[in-house]
Parts: sequence; structure tokens; C-alpha cells
Amino acid sequence: MFEVGPLSSAIFRLARLHKSIAARLLRESGLHPGQELVLMTLWRDGPQRQVDLVRTLDSDAPTMARSIARLEKAGLVRRSPSPSDGRAVIVEATEASLPLREKVEQAWATLERLTVDGLSPQRTSEALALLTELEAGLQAAAEQAHLDGH
Repeated sequence: MFEVGPLSSAIFRLARLHKSIAARLLRESGLHPGQELVLMTLWRDGPQRQVDLVRTLDSDAPTMARSIARLEKAGLVRRSPSPSDGRAVIVEATEASLPLREKVEQAWATLERLTVDGLSPQRTSEALALLTELEAGLQAAAEQAHLDGH
């Protein structure tokens, strides 16, 4: 029987637990994981093209379209055609989304606190550096695989 590598297994478990806790913390705001990232980006950067949200949040177009459609149905974002590019859609946060901002920011602050609870500032910094290295290595491998046609 095939065994998953211990580091890959640990990363998978950590990511799953992190996402589960994020979902629990966001439940009060009525948002699903990922939707808050769209809103946080719009609150911070203002209205932008949907394609730019895809790139900024490292998403894929269909997933982003579904997320934005749900947010629009809830009245939290508005989509409109770009005045300068008829093919582009501009997405902006609505006034109705603003009361959620503090809840979302508190949820992420709580998630961050829970994530590093028990770690010294030095260990937190080391963990971040190591995760950044791992991400860079995987990103390079993904780009190479894309170039190789895999």
C-alpha cells in the first residue's frame, strides 16, 4: 500500500484544519471560505476587473465566477461592464458588505492567533520562512511541469 510522505501529509492535515476553523469563524458573517478573500481584496483595493481578482487571489475563473455570483446574489458585490473594455467585468463591494468588514477582519485575526498560539515570535518567523521556501519550491516545480506539458 502506498504511504503519503510525512511532510505532505502534515501539510494536508494542517490546511484542512485551518480551512475548517476559518469556516467556523466566518459562519457568523454568513460567508463561505474564499468569499471573505474576495471582499477583503475589494475593500482594500476598490473595484477591479474580475480577471484581476482571479490573479490576485490565485484562483481559477470558474471558481471566482461562482463566488462572485453568490456574493452578488447576497447583495455584497455588484458587477458591471468595464467602461474601457467591453469584454471585462468590474466587481465592487456594495455598501451592504461594509458591516461585515469588522467581523471578517476579527475572524482572520482570531485564525492567525489560533494558528501561532504557543509559538514564540522567533518560531513563528521561522515557520513562515520555511513555508515560504516550500511554496517557492512547489511553485517552481509547477511552472516547470507546465512548461514541460505535464
